[in-house]
Amino acid sequence: MTTADAYKKIINTLKRKKNGVTTADICAATALPLPAVRELLPKAADEYAGELQVTQSGEILYSFPNGFTSRYRGFNAGFKKAAKILSGAFKAVLVFLFKAWIVIMLIGYFALFLALALAGVVLSVVVQSKSSDRGRRGARLTPGLFQILWRIWFVQEITRPRYGRYPNVPVTQNKEKGRPMHKAVFSFVFGEGDPNKGFEDMENKAVISYIQANRGVISLAEYMAFSGKDSAQANEAILSFCSKYGGSPEVTEEGTLVFRFDDLLLRANTGGFSELSPPVKRLKTFSFNKKSMNGWFIAINAVNLLFGSYFLYNAVNSGLLVTDIQYQAASYLYGFTHIIMSFFTQNPHTLISIALGVVPVVFSILFWLIPAIRKHMENKENESIKLSNFKKLGFTKIWTNPNNVKIADLIPQTAECRPQNSVAAADRVIKDLGAISSPQVDAGENGKLCYSFKDLEKEKIALAGYRNSLDPKRAEVGSTVFDTGK
Repeated sequence: MTTADAYKKIINTLKRKKNGVTTADICAATALPLPAVRELLPKAADEYAGELQVTQSGEILYSFPNGFTSRYRGFNAGFKKAAKILSGAFKAVLVFLFKAWIVIMLIGYFALFLALALAGVVLSVVVQSKSSDRGRRGARLTPGLFQILWRIWFVQEITRPRYGRYPNVPVTQNKEKGRPMHKAVFSFVFGEGDPNKGFEDMENKAVISYIQANRGVISLAEYMAFSGKDSAQANEAILSFCSKYGGSPEVTEEGTLVFRFDDLLLRANTGGFSELSPPVKRLKTFSFNKKSMNGWFIAINAVNLLFGSYFLYNAVNSGLLVTDIQYQAASYLYGFTHIIMSFFTQNPHTLISIALGVVPVVFSILFWLIPAIRKHMENKENESIKLSNFKKLGFTKIWTNPNNVKIADLIPQTAECRPQNSVAAADRVIKDLGAISSPQVDAGENGKLCYSFKDLEKEKIALAGYRNSLDPKRAEVGSTVFDTGK
């Protein structure tokens, strides 16, 4: 019988059993070998969200209160997987299109608006100088001269090169080469990506290393320290871990539930981390850009929003702008732009309304809205990361020393492990561990409460005895008896 057939036979048997079953029950109902049942039951518990219970006699009961809807197979699992893939692809396409839009809008439109403004300023100077009456020149000399000088200064200020410490050396030559402009803009809008990519694999490696250094055995409390999950979540996660790496639950003589991974011990390279040292996640960063650079992006976008709002407002209020009276009533820059656009299209009003009005206004709003939403979501994610890291360190401290635990002792100093309400987080750590080991509460110095996890201390002693009782030669690979290279 293949492994797949044996697994199917076990599932069919579990569906007929309404209450919890032991490995012996499955063997009696299926006639399958005991090693096969012990190997496949954790896989079934993982796939169908099973729960483990330990009886007074030290037997492990497998129960499935949520039914037998597979998390990995069937229509629901396939639909969730397909939806995840499609949503990821859709998000990637939207990000790509918006990145292209950013390059066009933030730089291209900014340059276009400035070019239109400068051209309008120069043309207005020329028109006013030709239309001025020589007889009135003396009376209008001061205001006209002031306007001309101001416009010339404005043009020179916008177009002049910027110099640094030395007269003929531009500032850009003195600066070190930084990240490309488009990447800096994308960093402001979309952030720097996930700093914890691949963290699950790193966490699993740490758990495997710990198991290998501790006779192939880990307890639920120790796994909680590595994962930062509460007892229910850790129980579900460790069953999935058993399914992946060939683990099986066992009960010690004292009634302590442990998880054995004998196959993980058979390795050529020995060693590992015998002490609890759970890896922690890093916080997300809004952007690696300097604040001044992000400030420039905001300013450029503000200019685009200002010009876009200007053209949209004038397009709505000026209508088609086809008569001389309407040209005189309209804003000078809008009228000038209308004339320029009339060389390219018979309907310049629509082109200005959409291309120079609606498009830059919508883009400018999105350019500010997306980072603002991302900032809000990242703050929430960072709080979740801090809480998870806090729980990992809290579980580790209590497991290391279960007696006389104070709230203040659980609060770390590092920012990555310290949520906003550290006291509430510490209280949550105590409650999560209290679900598997009820603490004894005493009033300590200054009236501060002390928690002693007596059952957890007994579990540590029982776990150490169980590990010492295991044959260390289980981890020996043995000498080579056959080599394909010889």
